[in-house]
Amino acid sequence: MTTDRVTVTPAAGELLRSLAARHGPLMFHQSGGCCDGSSPMCYPVGMFLTGPGDVLLGALEVDGIAPVEVYMSKSQFEYWKYTALTIDVVDGRGGGFSLEVPEGKRFLTRSRMFDDAELVDLGLVPVVRRT
Repeated sequence: MTTDRVTVTPAAGELLRSLAARHGPLMFHQSGGCCDGSSPMCYPVGMFLTGPGDVLLGALEVDGIAPVEVYMSKSQFEYWKYTALTIDVVDGRGGGFSLEVPEGKRFLTRSRMFDDAELVDLGLVPVVRRT
């Protein structure tokens, strides 16, 4: 079993294809700050530099474009590590410098708790072997 920490909805994937056609390869970062920082921010690769304070959650596979890496600040990851995240899109004003702002859309993160099998797969709970 290979559990994905982050996935993408079809609607968000469609918007990512459109943005990638105009801006090239993309990435997301979610810092965990207030306001804009609590939303996933979409940038062209190279416009936002990640560092040792960031965790790579995974790469979104969207047909027709390069994988879209998704990062989160370590401090926020500590709160969210038991949670499966899905990047989605809704109508509304996006935050700050995120690429979807001119589209009248905003990306958001939906979440659900990992189930027991996923927690084991991710090494978040010890496997108990009965003998």
